[in-house]
Amino acid sequence: MDNRPPRPGGNQGRPARPRVPSTRDAGPPPPGRRQPPPGGQPGGQPGRGAAPQPRRRPTDARWEPRPSERPRQPAPARPKPISPGRRNALTGGKTVLGLVSALVLAFTGYYWGVYADTTGGFTTADVIGEGGGGERPADGAVDILLVGMDSRTDAQGKPLPKEKLAELSAGQSDGELNTDTLILVRIPNDGSKAIGVSFPRDSYVEIPPVGNESPGFGRHKINSAYARAKLAGMEKLRKEGVTDQADLEVRSNQVGAKTLIGTLQKLTGVTIDHYAAVNLLGFYDISKAIGGIDVCLNGPVNDRYSGAKFPAGQQILQGAQALAFVRQRHGLPNGDLDRIVRQQVFMSGMAKKVLSSGTLTDSDKRTALADAVRKSVVLDKNWNVIDFATKMQTISGGNVDFRTVPHGRLDLNTSDGDAIEVIPRDVQGFFKSMLGGQQPTSESPPTSSTPPGNAQNAAITVDVRNTTTVDGLANRILTELTNQGFTGGTADTAKSRSKSAIQYAKGDRASAERVAAALGGGFALEQDTSLSKGKVVVLLGKDKATGGGNRLAPEPLLQLNGPAMAAQPNSPGCVN
Repeated sequence: MDNRPPRPGGNQGRPARPRVPSTRDAGPPPPGRRQPPPGGQPGGQPGRGAAPQPRRRPTDARWEPRPSERPRQPAPARPKPISPGRRNALTGGKTVLGLVSALVLAFTGYYWGVYADTTGGFTTADVIGEGGGGERPADGAVDILLVGMDSRTDAQGKPLPKEKLAELSAGQSDGELNTDTLILVRIPNDGSKAIGVSFPRDSYVEIPPVGNESPGFGRHKINSAYARAKLAGMEKLRKEGVTDQADLEVRSNQVGAKTLIGTLQKLTGVTIDHYAAVNLLGFYDISKAIGGIDVCLNGPVNDRYSGAKFPAGQQILQGAQALAFVRQRHGLPNGDLDRIVRQQVFMSGMAKKVLSSGTLTDSDKRTALADAVRKSVVLDKNWNVIDFATKMQTISGGNVDFRTVPHGRLDLNTSDGDAIEVIPRDVQGFFKSMLGGQQPTSESPPTSSTPPGNAQNAAITVDVRNTTTVDGLANRILTELTNQGFTGGTADTAKSRSKSAIQYAKGDRASAERVAAALGGGFALEQDTSLSKGKVVVLLGKDKATGGGNRLAPEPLLQLNGPAMAAQPNSPGCVN
C-alpha cells in the first residue's frame, strides 16, 4: 500500500528519551506547539526540567498551533432548514468528533461564534500527506483517526507537574508514548450512520516503512508503532548530524505519528483523511468541564493497576475516576475487549453530554471546555475544521455506531508476549463492507456461502438462547451472526437469567471470544464440557434486552449504537 508523502512536522521540546511502550494500562496524544501570543515566543517544551525557548528555524517541521480561523464578519446566519433525509445524512459527524474534544461545538449552529473563538488555540501537526495510502471511498466518506495517548505532557509539550500526575493516577514516564486508544471513524456521505471502529491495543500488525523517514519494523503490537518510529527517527537524525534537541523532538514526533497513520492504512486498506488526538490531561479536564458522565457497572471493581474502584450500578464519573474507568483492563472478564466497550460507552455519553443544552447554554462549562481543548487536543495541520463544521451546522443528535475490528485469538504467542491476532484481509473486508464495496480477493477465496473476510467465522456454529421477554431476540441475533459469516445453529428460549454469557467447549475459548467481539462485547465467557469444539451457545440475559452499552433491542443491531449507549443512565443496561 502506498503511503502518503512525508511532510515535516513534529513536536518541540526536550523530553526524556522515548521508549517503546510497555503493556501497562494506559489511557487517552502526542504533544505539539501552540500559537504564541502576539509578540511573544513559543510556549514551553516538553522535558523534565526548565523549558528553554527554541530558536527559530527555517523548516516548517513542527507541531504548531492552527492560525486563528475566526471569521472577520459576524457569525454566519443559520442556514435554511433542510429535509429530514438530508439532516440524517449529516448526523453522524456531530457525535464522532465529540468523542475526543469540544470540537462538537463546531457542529452546533447555535454556538458558532463560541466555537470560532476556540479554533485559534488548537495545536496542529503536519502528519497527513497528499494522496493517502489506501482506497478512496466512492461516496466521499471521510476517515478520521482518533488517538488517545498516555502522555505526561500537555499538547504544547509542557511536562505535567507531579501533583497533576498524582491526581491523574498517571505515574511517571514509563508509558508516555503508549497509544492505547485507537478509533478510526468513518463519516459517510450517503445518509447512513457514522461508524467508529476500535483497534485493541495488543493487535499484532505489520508496522510498515514510511517514505525515507521510518524503515518499518515488521510485526509488533499496534500500540508500539508510534514509539518505535519516534525512537528510530531520532537516532537517524542524530546520525545525520542534527544536534538541536528541539529540532530532534519536532521531527521524531512527526515520524511517530505518520508511522502510526501508515500502519492503520496498511491494515485497513483505507486512506486516513484527518488525525485528532487527546492526552490524559485532556480527557480528565473535558470530563470535569461537562460535569461527568453517567455509567453503569455490572459488578463492583477494585483494580490497583488503573486505580478503578467503583461499586456496582449507576454512577457519575469524572476526572481521575473517568480515566480509571476507561483505562482498566485487568480484572475484567474479557480484558481489553471489555475496556474497548467501556471507552465506547463513555465517549458516546460524553458526546451527548457536550451537545446537551445544559452544557452549551452554560457559559462556565463552555469556557472550561474550550480551555481543555486548547491544552490537550492535537489536530492534523491540513484539517480545516471551520469548513468541515460549516457543512454540518444543521446536524442534530448523535448517530454513530461503534464496532471492534475483526480479530482472532487473544493469546497469540509473539516475541512481544501475548498479543491479539488480526488478519489484514478480514480487516480490509470489514472496512470494504461498510461502504458496500467488493471484498478483497484471495488465492483461496471462501465458498459462496461464506461472506468474504469471515472465513474463520464459518468454522464456528452458534446457537442462540433468549432468556428475556423480548420476542424474536434470539432469531435476530442469530441472523446478525450468520450475516457475519458464522454458521447458524438454532434459536430458542431458555430459563431466565440476568447476565448474558457465551458458553464454549473445553479448550475452545477463542471461538467464544470471536463471537463476543462480533456482538460488541459485554458477555461473560463460560466453559461448558457438554459442548464440542467449534460449537458455542449465546445466552441473552436481561442486560441485553434493553438499553445499555451493548443494547440488543429493539434494533436488530449489535453495533454499540451511540445514542443507545448515551441513554445508559436511564436504562437497566450495564457494562463489565
